[in-house]
Amino acid sequence: MERVVADAVAVGLDGGVLVTPGPDLVWLTGYQPTAITERLTLLLLSPNREPTLLAPRLERPDVEAAAGAAALTIYDWTDGSDPYAAAGEFLDPVGRYGISDSAWAMHLLGLQALLPATRYRAMTQCLPMLRAVKDDAELARLAAAGAAADSTFLEVVKLRFAGRPETEVAADLAGLLREFGHEQVDFTVVGSGPNGANPHHEAGERVIQVGDSVVLDFGGLMNGYGSDTTRTVSVGEPSAELVRVHGIVREAQQAAFEAVRPGLPCQEIDRVARAVITAAGYGDQFIHRTGHGIGVTTHEPPYIVEGEQQLLLPGMCFSIEPGIYLSGRFGVRIEDIVTVTTEGGLRLNTTDHGLAVVS
Repeated sequence: MERVVADAVAVGLDGGVLVTPGPDLVWLTGYQPTAITERLTLLLLSPNREPTLLAPRLERPDVEAAAGAAALTIYDWTDGSDPYAAAGEFLDPVGRYGISDSAWAMHLLGLQALLPATRYRAMTQCLPMLRAVKDDAELARLAAAGAAADSTFLEVVKLRFAGRPETEVAADLAGLLREFGHEQVDFTVVGSGPNGANPHHEAGERVIQVGDSVVLDFGGLMNGYGSDTTRTVSVGEPSAELVRVHGIVREAQQAAFEAVRPGLPCQEIDRVARAVITAAGYGDQFIHRTGHGIGVTTHEPPYIVEGEQQLLLPGMCFSIEPGIYLSGRFGVRIEDIVTVTTEGGLRLNTTDHGLAVVS
C-alpha cells in the first residue's frame, strides 16, 4: 500500500488512488466481496491519511476478516444513506485520483457530482505497472499454478482425442486443472483442425479427427494467481507441413525466451519472435501480440507487443506465445509463462515443446 501511494504521488495523483472491488482490491487487501453489486465499496490510498476502506455496513464483517484488514481504517454506510457523502468525508475535494478500471460508472459519476473539482484517471492509464513486479511470495504462487497447468497437460495427452467433440476435451482440461489445485478455470481452448486457426476458438461440437492438429490453451487461478499455457498436439502422425510450421513456432518461442533480460523494452521480445516467423514466410499469419502479463488475473500488464517501451524488470511475469494460423486449415501456438530474473528469463512452464502425438 505504501508503494502504491508513492507511485501515485510520483505521477501527479496528489489525492492518491481509489480502488473498487476487483483484482486491485484483492491484491492490496485480500478482500473480495461475495458479490459485486451497486453498493459502493471504496479503498482510498492517499499520502494524506492511513489506508481507508468504505463498505456497506452489512459487509463489514467480511471486510474485517480479510487478510489486510489490520492495515485499514474501516468505515461503513447503511442502506438508505448517501454512500458518496460518506466517501466525501475522507476525500480531498480538489484532489487528483487514480481509480480502478473496474469502477462502476454510477460510482464515479456519484463522486464527481458530490465533488466536482476532483479529477480522475483510469488506473491502467496512470499506473499501468502497478502489479507488474511480483515479490517472492507471488512468484511462488505463479510457479505453483504453472506446475499445476503442466501436470494437467501431461495427463490430458494420455486421453483419447479422436472421435470426441472439442467440448469433451475442454471438460477434461477443466477437471484436471481443478484436480491439480485450481479454484477457478478461466479458459480451455481446444482448437482442432481448422478451428486451430482461430487463436481464441471456443470449444465446440466439432468431432476431432485423426490427422488433426489441436491447439490446447488453458489456465485459471490457483491460490489467487494465474496459469496460462499452450501446446499444440497432433492426433496421429503429423503431416510434413504441420511439423515444419510447428518447428518455426518453436524456434520463435525459444528465441524470444532467450532474449529476455532486465532493461530490455517489452516490444523487443515481440520483435524477436516475429522476426523468426516473418523470415520463414508466415509473418502475416502471426496475428496477435507475443504475450501478456499475468498475476492475480490471467491477462494484465506488461504486454509484449510492438509499441510497448516499458523496460523489463526482475519479478515481471508474462507469457511468450507466438503462433501461426493458416485459415481454414490449422494453427500452431506454443506458450510458456516466463519471469524476469537478474540474469535473464526463467520458465514457469516446463512441459516439452515438441509436437506431441495423441490418439
